[in-house]
Amino acid sequence: MRNTAGRTALITLALRDLIPGADLAHMTVQVAERFPDSVALKNTWSGTPDGVARKIAAAVWGDTGQDASPLDQAADARRARDLVAEASILMSAGADLEAAPWYPVRPGDLVHIAYEQAGEMAAFGETYLVYDAGRGLLGMSLLTHNLPATVDDDVAAGMTGVFASEDSDDPLYDLWFEAGPQRLTIVRDGRPVHIGGAR
Repeated sequence: MRNTAGRTALITLALRDLIPGADLAHMTVQVAERFPDSVALKNTWSGTPDGVARKIAAAVWGDTGQDASPLDQAADARRARDLVAEASILMSAGADLEAAPWYPVRPGDLVHIAYEQAGEMAAFGETYLVYDAGRGLLGMSLLTHNLPATVDDDVAAGMTGVFASEDSDDPLYDLWFEAGPQRLTIVRDGRPVHIGGAR
């Protein structure tokens, strides 16, 4: 890692400091285009401070390491003894999840995780169904996976379905932090509401 997580965290903190004492989890950034002779805005872009920071870091330093999950990025920052970056990465990931227009997940949502090839293991995916678990809680059950049939059954059992949950306030939380939003696709009512691989 080229300390891109630390650079992104520093940009995020600089954006936060534009409003002294602001709570980063509740901040948004809006960039607007306005023509000189017009009162109305022509185009706008909105996002989180971390989203802006990632775009700036990608433009200035190249790859921002966003293929790593938030937990992996935070672990890299911890190894670099950059506690500010570690905290910023985790707070930003949580804020990004909670700020998503489709959040929270609801019964009937499909959540697909795409895993890249790792060593001898081929790339594969698994799809979960979110369901009402009662008492105001949600569950998430594994619907299917396409792990190659050549994988030993015991190994396959340990590699699939690990994010299933019977009752949770937020069954997506672990997936968002451990797998990373870039590996997730969420479908609601037959339409994708989050496509993690899209750049």
